[in-house]
Amino acid sequence: MESIVVRTASAEYAVHCGAGALNRTGEWVGKLGDSSGVHFVSSPRVWRLWGRALVKGFPRGARAKPVLFDDRETNKRLATVEEICRALVRAGADRQSVLVAMGGGVVGDVAGFAAASFLRGVKLVHVPTTLVAQVDSAIGGKTGVNLPEGKNLVGAFYQPKLVIADTDALRTLPGREYRSGLFEVIKYSVIADEELFHFLEGRVEGLLRQEPDALEWVVPRCIGVKAEVVRRDERESGLRQVLNFGHTVGHGLEAATRYRRLLHGEAVGWGMLAAAQIANEMKLLKGVDAGRIARLIWRAGPLPSLKGVTTARVLAAMRADKKSRAGTLRWVLPRRIGAAELEVEVPDALVRAVVARLPQLLARAREGA
Repeated sequence: MESIVVRTASAEYAVHCGAGALNRTGEWVGKLGDSSGVHFVSSPRVWRLWGRALVKGFPRGARAKPVLFDDRETNKRLATVEEICRALVRAGADRQSVLVAMGGGVVGDVAGFAAASFLRGVKLVHVPTTLVAQVDSAIGGKTGVNLPEGKNLVGAFYQPKLVIADTDALRTLPGREYRSGLFEVIKYSVIADEELFHFLEGRVEGLLRQEPDALEWVVPRCIGVKAEVVRRDERESGLRQVLNFGHTVGHGLEAATRYRRLLHGEAVGWGMLAAAQIANEMKLLKGVDAGRIARLIWRAGPLPSLKGVTTARVLAAMRADKKSRAGTLRWVLPRRIGAAELEVEVPDALVRAVVARLPQLLARAREGA
């Protein structure tokens, strides 16, 4: 079990990470201080699998009936936040309540926004049960929901009081959802951790098999990178933008497919492939490194087909993204494995050409693997 402290300008909290961590949730939440009650938000599937393990450490009188919602990306919307807040009212929640969000990134983002908004803020605890949530979305205080026009366009920065990441919970993930999280792991290695990249090159198949020693090394490593980035830039005014590597095209693909075809990590996988190729063609990244990134993305796959997704639709969605400024995108591009460049301007013609060639780029990576 590892405990990593996240320190930001507005808050300080621990991330407890390791097998069996879920069993100590009640103990750790109890150390946050007095509360008027604990309210759980989750999805039906996650609650069925892990709800009993979560609640057994809490005093029976201190916990309310869970608020459950369908955690598909299409339900990451304002209407769901309203439903959660109304359920909290009916359950008697007040400003001294604790909201415990257990699930993947959608549950964390939506429940986190509800916690930030309900009575102008109640205590929030994240219990991420997917790989992408454990290494990324549960840490750092970003909450929000989508609009039809784009991803995460409405939200708030709201730091949790505690994060509990139990790697045992990953065993019940569908294979595709687990693999989706590996693309976020690859992201961290490319932007900030060359040693992690080397590890992934040698052990990615072991990670796909969820070998315990590999997971117990990789998950805290990613959390440590995220904690350091958030410490230095809580509200994404500078350095934290590096975490958007792969997300420029990724968010465009998600919006262009109406959040129905691609899991978030899969979209980021396509987006990293695009960003590495753009960096190479702009002479920012060596071809050999672009090839290594592409091959690792292919090995972590498969990625869903982009058949029928037009380049024009993806580019239009990218311009509507919150990272766009007056219709102009600033890119995060790798300059070598383990380091990235921020605020890079990329010619529209190059973006259009690379996005159109994404399937061919992935096929080339397969041939070179």
